[in-house]
Amino acid sequence: MKEESLIDFSGFGPIGLVVIQPTSFCNLDCDYCYLPDRQLKNQLDLDLLDPIFKTVFTSRFLVRDITILWHAGEPMALPMSFYESAFAKIADASQKYNTQQPVSYQYSFQTNGLFLNQAWCDFFKQHPVHVGVSIDGPAFIHDAHRKTRTGRGSHAGAMRAISLLQKNNIPFSSIAVITEESIDYPDEMFHFFLSNGITNVGFNMEETEGIHEASSLDRADVAERYQSFMKRVWDLTVQHEGALKVREFEAICGLVYTDTRLDNTDMNKPFVIVNFDYQGNFTTFDPELLSVKTDRYGEFKFGNVLHDTLESICATEKFQTVYQEMKGGVELCRTNCEYFGVCGGGAGSNKYWENGTFLSDETKACQYRIKTVTNIVLDSLEASFIN
Repeated sequence: MKEESLIDFSGFGPIGLVVIQPTSFCNLDCDYCYLPDRQLKNQLDLDLLDPIFKTVFTSRFLVRDITILWHAGEPMALPMSFYESAFAKIADASQKYNTQQPVSYQYSFQTNGLFLNQAWCDFFKQHPVHVGVSIDGPAFIHDAHRKTRTGRGSHAGAMRAISLLQKNNIPFSSIAVITEESIDYPDEMFHFFLSNGITNVGFNMEETEGIHEASSLDRADVAERYQSFMKRVWDLTVQHEGALKVREFEAICGLVYTDTRLDNTDMNKPFVIVNFDYQGNFTTFDPELLSVKTDRYGEFKFGNVLHDTLESICATEKFQTVYQEMKGGVELCRTNCEYFGVCGGGAGSNKYWENGTFLSDETKACQYRIKTVTNIVLDSLEASFIN
């Protein structure tokens, strides 16, 4: 173990996102989900919120405003009263600990929407809360994978939630998981979002991670179809003058138009994202790695708020092993890949679940999410300049 005083903290943070797992339970049983305990009704003890936010607010890595994201399970499976108490406890913790260099914070929920009703909307407006809704497109695509525990599709419930959010003028974004079923229907996917007034969507490709051991996008014939799908969505985005903002295109265009290049990502730089599970265990890097069990690194948690700080765990053997391999993997990407400037070295979770180690470079996730999208955008922009 290194002494904490010998650690170089200069490349760590700043914290921008705090992910809290209020419960491991989810009312859906999506067949591509990575979470191992989503059938268990584990719940965060409200008394842990004071030490959690003491850990955050007193950290040397906290120098800017943060988002507190309730995630890693279905947050709205817990009653509204839980969050009324939770928000009050966080406000109390902020008064006690957020004093040296005070920062603001905002709340965000990532939800499947099935529990959302007018009372929840009133609650979100009161605080306020940003909402992310998981919806995979039209019903015939969405319901193929996002089913209840009794095997029923969840599309109608998700759409009811979206209608309520729109009726109440509550800002929301959406995430769609792209599977093999999706990629043959780019027009249907695009027009579904546009026609339903959903103006902001992120495409999460179905990934091999956690307990989801094989993605439908791993099959040999998929890469070309995926490229055709994204190319068509890009063409439709251009035709409709950006009326539907697709996160992947927005990210690449932002880098191109500002002539910016990445040196890392939030998911491979320590303490930009900090993740807490329902027991107060914490980690950094990808939220998808929170408390999962790995063959190479053991259970993926670095400490617990009852006896550790973000700074103290930096001296531990586990953190140093993960950090050095994560950093080495980023350097491999920097050395070997011409797309590094628009990628920043990728996500450790993808590298581990696909390659078995953070100390690696290219993944399928990289090929699809970065290389394919970058080529489509750059080819289109170059053609427009020529013409």
